[in-house]
Amino acid sequence: MSKDQQNICQERNFEIVYNQYSKGLRRFIFFKTQDVDKAEDVLQETFIKLWDNCSKVDYDSVKSYLYTIATNIFLNMIKHDKVVRKHQETLTRHATNESPEFIMLETEFMEKLEHTINTLPEKQKEVFLLNRIEKKKYKEIAIQLDISVKAVEKRMHLALVVMREQIGNV
Repeated sequence: MSKDQQNICQERNFEIVYNQYSKGLRRFIFFKTQDVDKAEDVLQETFIKLWDNCSKVDYDSVKSYLYTIATNIFLNMIKHDKVVRKHQETLTRHATNESPEFIMLETEFMEKLEHTINTLPEKQKEVFLLNRIEKKKYKEIAIQLDISVKAVEKRMHLALVVMREQIGNV
C-alpha cells in the first residue's frame, strides 16, 4: 500500500476503515453494553476520536486502536453511570417534602428524646429501649433480663412517666 493509501486522515481512507471495522466493532460494543443505542453512541465516539487523532494512528494498527478506544469509552460510560446512580441515591435519601422548620423541630425533638432516654435510670432505660426500639414484647424482655413480666411493666411505666413529663406523649 502506498503512503497515500495508508493516511487515515484522507476521507476516502477513513471511509474504508469505517466500512471495514464498524460492523465488528458495533457487535463488540453491543456485547459489552447489551444496549443498541449505547453501542451506537460508543461506535460514533470511537470513530470521532480516530478522526481527531488520524495523523497519530498508523494504518496497520488502526484495528487495535479502535477496539482500545471503544473499550475505554465503554469503561468511562460505566464509571459515569455509577456516579450518576450514586448521586441520584443521595438526592433520593435527602429529598423530602418537609419544610425546613419541620426538619428543625424534628431534629430538636430527636435530641430531646435522646437526652431524656439517657437520663432514665439504667433498668428503666434498658426496658424502654428493648420495647420501643427493638420492638420486643414484655414477656420477651422478662425472659431476656431474667425478671418477671410485672417488673418489666413497672419499669416501663416509670420510664414512660419520665418521658411524658420531659417530652409529652411518647
